[in-house]
Amino acid sequence: MATGGGTKAILAALAANAGIAVAKFIGFAITGASSMLAEAVHSVADTSNQGLLLLGQKTSQRKATKEHPFGFGRDRYFYSFIVALMLFSLGSAFAIYEGIHKLQHPEPLTTPIVAVLILVVAIGLETYSFRTAIVESRKIKGDVTWWGFIRQSRTPELPVVLLEDAGALFGLVFALFGVGLAVITDDPMWDGVGTLMIGALLGVIAIILIIEMKSLLIGEGATPNELDAITAALEGGRVQRLIHIRSQYIGPDELLVAAKIALEPGLQLTEVAAEIDAAESRVRDAVPAARLIYLEPDLDRTPATT
Repeated sequence: MATGGGTKAILAALAANAGIAVAKFIGFAITGASSMLAEAVHSVADTSNQGLLLLGQKTSQRKATKEHPFGFGRDRYFYSFIVALMLFSLGSAFAIYEGIHKLQHPEPLTTPIVAVLILVVAIGLETYSFRTAIVESRKIKGDVTWWGFIRQSRTPELPVVLLEDAGALFGLVFALFGVGLAVITDDPMWDGVGTLMIGALLGVIAIILIIEMKSLLIGEGATPNELDAITAALEGGRVQRLIHIRSQYIGPDELLVAAKIALEPGLQLTEVAAEIDAAESRVRDAVPAARLIYLEPDLDRTPATT
């Protein structure tokens, strides 16, 4: 569900951003509005970003090799990290540069009504893309807040598309703000102010994404809820207690679990093997993402209390 939902959200954003980019470039050519140019570059960056996310989904499905025995699931994290960098370098940096240039060398807008119409249409298209991302995210979000979903999600595409679409919507509002005030006050400086606001917004989103994707690349373990479910699943049958556990996501849909468990003393080898198989089965039933499980049987050496 996570991969399928992510793909649907990516395709919706890709289609919307590609069409919007063309319209914005036409609008800039007609009006000369720097905020329109900044938004056009933003849409081009977003379109490229969606292409990279799709590429990451494709390459992550490669079969494991001797060199990469755990497969290529983290390709999705890598390309999402590149998306965060692109959002900053192509979107934020250019918008800030263009805004400063516009403030230093203000130029009057021509036919601003064209820019306004394009921005209004773009807001409608981005709203559709944003709604698609929200609908798909709700399928896996659970009861956590949206901020919690962005921070805790091990599936990178949906948080990336959510923040991109949110940034695109606010960016369009900022562009409309800049162009509108430039027309009302007859002062093109406001167009530069709107452009700077777009650049600052994209910079904040890029920093959030860079931090989150870097954390996933380094390796994040099971969520607290998943860890509780795994612990409860292990401590059953003839397992006396869980001694210690380590977990790490090696891909958005694949969790590695390694644990040492204390078994009842005196078990035969066949009984130990059967109990380990049963414990693994319980864990996979509780947390389907736990596909790789390594359990080390041991005895409970906890000192007895009197």
